[in-house]
Amino acid sequence: MGKVSSKKLYEFRRTLEELAKKKGRGTELVSVYIPPDRQISDVTKHMREELSQSANIKSKQTRKNVQSAIEVIMQRLKLFPKPPENGLVMFVGMIPRGGPGTEKMETYVFEPPEPIKTYIYHCNSEFYLEPLKEMLEEKEIYGLAVLDRKEATIALLKGKRIEILKTLTSGVPGKHKAGGQSQRRFDRLIELAAHEFLKRIGDHMNEAFLSIPDLKGIIIGGPGHTKEDFVKGDYLHHEIKKKIITTVDTSYTGEFGIREVIDKSMDVLTEIDVMREKKLVQRFLTELINEEGLAAYGEEEVRNYLQMGAVEVLLLSEDLRAKRATYQCPSCNYKMDITIKKEEYRECPKCNDQMKIVDSRDLIDDLVEIAETVGSEVEIISTETEEGIQLLKAFGGIGAILRYRP
Repeated sequence: MGKVSSKKLYEFRRTLEELAKKKGRGTELVSVYIPPDRQISDVTKHMREELSQSANIKSKQTRKNVQSAIEVIMQRLKLFPKPPENGLVMFVGMIPRGGPGTEKMETYVFEPPEPIKTYIYHCNSEFYLEPLKEMLEEKEIYGLAVLDRKEATIALLKGKRIEILKTLTSGVPGKHKAGGQSQRRFDRLIELAAHEFLKRIGDHMNEAFLSIPDLKGIIIGGPGHTKEDFVKGDYLHHEIKKKIITTVDTSYTGEFGIREVIDKSMDVLTEIDVMREKKLVQRFLTELINEEGLAAYGEEEVRNYLQMGAVEVLLLSEDLRAKRATYQCPSCNYKMDITIKKEEYRECPKCNDQMKIVDSRDLIDDLVEIAETVGSEVEIISTETEEGIQLLKAFGGIGAILRYRP
């Protein structure tokens, strides 16, 4: 997903969670995906056509709701002379709050975190979210190569997508049956041809991989020992060589071999992503057990340190579910901010009247905003590791590594 922060990913993930909960009574929720190179006038024209065709919908209520949604989309399109850099997504429809007659029109319009590839108009009882869910999949880029003395294939793994960059064949001859000097001379020619082939593979890998600044690592596979000879030899640029994670044995070369490399490396790839989070939480825990360690946990303590500008890294569990609500008394206008798991009754401490919630936001959003104001780094920690679970269960999902202790 390019260079998107864990905070942005969290916000995007939560938006999708909310959209996935929305259900229409009929096939009346409209989803529109507009690629960045699509003309807004073309989309508007298509909406007019869909508006006309919707007159054929048999159910009177569904017809009315679909037409209302399309009209809202056409109005919103007027605000955009052209799509944003990554395109535009629009989700519009009547969402029931309870029984029949409680439907309210809801509209969600935003730029996704990476470019939309295909124009989509979709009408159903749920919003169509698959293209956005695909954007949530990890998009780290890894270099792959599978080789033996006869052929080599160089590829990239982008998230779950394989991109074959180059396939090379060697022309290295097989074994020669002659004996004596003729055999030795032929063996030398074979070794020279093999060396030249490995050099050619290295040149192509250097050219392909040096131009990718965010390349996370390289995995090399193949049958036999040629891959080890290649890794040990002087065939790769030193910057590329540093990024080799592991070598794996495969039964094949070519595209089948590339897929085999990926299958046999999944544990390694997963571990790399997980290790960064583990190291952060372990650093937090190490600071915590030190008497003068630079760590804090719990909302109140971390919030105070954040507001002082003392937090270097704010650690938040992605499973943290709470709201930061502003309560106001309708009688004396007294206000207070508190964190809640669900809406609850509050009595005004000044006049004992029942207070009302006048503003509510996600607790993570609230803490992240403070962190960004004071220049603290934010890391959203998954619960896929033991350390991530510990952060959530033992420390309430909120921790901080401090710059200094005030």
